[in-house]
Amino acid sequence: MSSLPRPLRVLRSARLADGSLVDITLDGELVAAVTPADPAAEIDEASDLDLRGYLVVTAPAEPHAHLDKARSWDAARPPAGDLVRAIESWRAFAAGQTEDDIAARARAQALENLAAGTTAIRTHVDLFADHDPLRGVRALVRVRDELAALIDIQLVALGGEWVPDDVYEGALDLGVDIVGGAPHLATDPHAELHRALDIAERRGAPVDLHTDESLDGPLTIVSYANRVAAWSQPRSAGHCVRLGTLPADELAEVVAAVAAADLRIITLPITNLYLQGWEHPVSTPRGLTAARALLDAGVVLGAGADNVRDPFNPVGRGDALETASLLVTAGHLSLDEALTAITSGARAAMWLPEAGPVVGARAELLAVRADSLGEAIASGSPDRLVIHAGRLVARTTIHRDIAPAGVAAASPSLTR
Repeated sequence: MSSLPRPLRVLRSARLADGSLVDITLDGELVAAVTPADPAAEIDEASDLDLRGYLVVTAPAEPHAHLDKARSWDAARPPAGDLVRAIESWRAFAAGQTEDDIAARARAQALENLAAGTTAIRTHVDLFADHDPLRGVRALVRVRDELAALIDIQLVALGGEWVPDDVYEGALDLGVDIVGGAPHLATDPHAELHRALDIAERRGAPVDLHTDESLDGPLTIVSYANRVAAWSQPRSAGHCVRLGTLPADELAEVVAAVAAADLRIITLPITNLYLQGWEHPVSTPRGLTAARALLDAGVVLGAGADNVRDPFNPVGRGDALETASLLVTAGHLSLDEALTAITSGARAAMWLPEAGPVVGARAELLAVRADSLGEAIASGSPDRLVIHAGRLVARTTIHRDIAPAGVAAASPSLTR
């Protein structure tokens, strides 16, 4: 029987991203003190953790998931391809999915994310265009409630021009937190954008839209930013791939509008690198937003994994360190910037309170076996301890056995 979750008092000899060794004292769900490590301190095994050999960072947040789709690749057997083919494949597969099917896959993926260190997830959930449009919503509300003590889950209603307003309203009535959508895919993108924003405004709900998820085509983000600039409720935009293709002068105007509206941007490297650019077999462009320009302008930038092993992305582990690695290699961010994007940046994009190894912050922490931030991102060691609300909620310990160096290779004798 598991000994978790377990309340914690002190995290001993933890290495922070800046290289310092500290003891972190917790007071319930908050960090009470961060002091230089005392190697002579006695460790209370009932309430303390010895973190020698571990790097401790703010626990990652996943600001843009699709738990209702996760882990469906093998069963759906979709063709490889771009966004349009992925949508077609998913709709064909989803038609046969029950509420229980969706809940089982969503639960499994949420727990996988938690084991990797993620303690908050924002997941979009499809509103179906059939006889039971809210079965995905019911499934994810159930999973959210089941896992409430282990992980914070936000739900976003993801519809399109085929979904009537009353279905959106029904999703919100069932407990969905946020209005979503993908206006750039609509016949009239700007009309669909304002319809989604009308629903959010009418309900006083946060809004998080898939925005301009293509290398060309409509650009809706300026209209979005201008509409919500005076809002008090949270607002964010995911993907924003189109920004990565704009000329510098046009991009500067767009980024200025986004910054002025405090519209928070969520970049999703693994899925967008997979889905975008199929029509460019030579010099294939990166399917990423303009991360550098956004950061330089002071825009809040979070990063997530998006889809995991479904028709939109056949790979991925739901591991935020994988996302950080891609931000370094494909997005040319620094190690520190990549870490921020998956931790405090992701939490800010979700409008969550500050967390991490900082006095007064929420005790949402990830300890990963590594001596430095670079090693943690590069190796992504699965040897991890995950702390949510001041309690140890997940622990993964690995054992490695390698033959010693210098041993001569032995060939078995062959006899007849």
